[in-house]
Amino acid sequence: MSAVNLNYKAIVKIMGIIILVTGASMIIPWIYSECVNDTNSMYAFRKCVPATIVVGALIALFMKTGKVKFRAREGYIVVASCWVLASLIGAFPYHLSDFTDTYIDAVFESTAGFTTTGCTVVTGQILSGGLLLWKAISNWLGGMGILLFVISFLPALGINGQIIARAETPGPVLRKVTVRMSDSAKILYITYISLTVLEIILLMISGKMPLFDAIVTSLGNISTGGVMVHPEGIAYYDSIYIEIVMCIFCIFSALNFVLYHYLITGKFAYFFKDIELRAFLTILAGAIVLCTIGLMMGTDTGFGESLRASFFQVISIGTTSGYISAPYMFWPSSCQLILIVIMMIGGCAASTSGSIKVIRVLVMMKLIWRGCIRRIHPRSVVAVKIGKDAIPAPVVSAISAFVLTYILVFLISIFVLSFQGLDFDSTITSALAMLSNTGTALGDPAIAGNYEMFHPFLKLFMSCLMIVGRLELFTIIILFTGNFWGRDR
Repeated sequence: MSAVNLNYKAIVKIMGIIILVTGASMIIPWIYSECVNDTNSMYAFRKCVPATIVVGALIALFMKTGKVKFRAREGYIVVASCWVLASLIGAFPYHLSDFTDTYIDAVFESTAGFTTTGCTVVTGQILSGGLLLWKAISNWLGGMGILLFVISFLPALGINGQIIARAETPGPVLRKVTVRMSDSAKILYITYISLTVLEIILLMISGKMPLFDAIVTSLGNISTGGVMVHPEGIAYYDSIYIEIVMCIFCIFSALNFVLYHYLITGKFAYFFKDIELRAFLTILAGAIVLCTIGLMMGTDTGFGESLRASFFQVISIGTTSGYISAPYMFWPSSCQLILIVIMMIGGCAASTSGSIKVIRVLVMMKLIWRGCIRRIHPRSVVAVKIGKDAIPAPVVSAISAFVLTYILVFLISIFVLSFQGLDFDSTITSALAMLSNTGTALGDPAIAGNYEMFHPFLKLFMSCLMIVGRLELFTIIILFTGNFWGRDR
């Protein structure tokens, strides 16, 4: 038996489906571009859509796989390669429309869309309607996971979607909603679509947001991607109602989507007793209070204005959405520190938000507390519990390894980005913005509103960092280990 024995046909077939889905998802922005006579976008989509759909369809239809045994190795390869492939293909509309000067800039733009990072490298230009809609759609697809959508169709191909879901789904533990993974994916996407439609309706009710703005905002909001229609951000609308609606749906999207299944099936106790949910809301509430106090003490703003700015910005950053409603880069250092901390924590497991996730932070805090107890009582046996449930030792070990790896990758990223020569705040927060998929930094990137100042090599590195953060480190890191490519598994 060879050292590396992969189901190449199954891998290529799934990649063909991803190409097909990516091309098909460009049809809506293409039609919109034609309707509004968005010349540059029309030219780009006329080339991208037919070519992508034809290539993807040919690969998906003519690559025969039969009944295959799909293993963990193939799952990791599929997830990593498909996210890279989607980002590379999704870059062509930006590049062919002359929105970006180089293909590298287009790749950054596309990766920021699919990973829900929502940032840009282009200065002095605003996305045209067609491209803006494409970025919002790519955010929406990447929010729940483009492969999670494909999983719904895999049983018909004789491929086990559970393996792929383990490699792509955010969170320390994948909890299946139903017995079949394909059914779980369908339920999650029904919930995802329902939340999107509901937010579009509520935003339009405001009277200040037209249909196009409501659609783009909702697609970016539900995915916690932070796509903004206007360069002024949410401040353009100057509506407390819109800010409250967006904050509510940012929180909805940052919750564990399995909880919605409990609500739908009438298991309300599971929802309201969820420890991670309570901790997440407590963290947001505490950060809002502290930021409000910090703004009142460090600036001349009153209570109402400070509360409004803190409420929106804390929820936006805490859910890794990255929307901007106030000049947070000029806030007191205490407020900036709070924003950095909640950006690193992120939302709940199995949500559309990025970063470390609340459940991991809770387990690490429990682990530290157990260490303190065992210092006092060395012979005691103290389990790490979340609520009344003891966390299995392998899960605790995996979470500890993730957090330590996250910090290590973060430090390496800071070192690499430091070669750009920016100030310390800009370098640190830029690395965190990419790794956490928030897209919002302090310093020069915040003031400029983009990451155009970085060298092309660093833009590619930041694009990779976004994918690494979106796939939660190990899915990518494991590909560079000798054991992964060693004997057959």
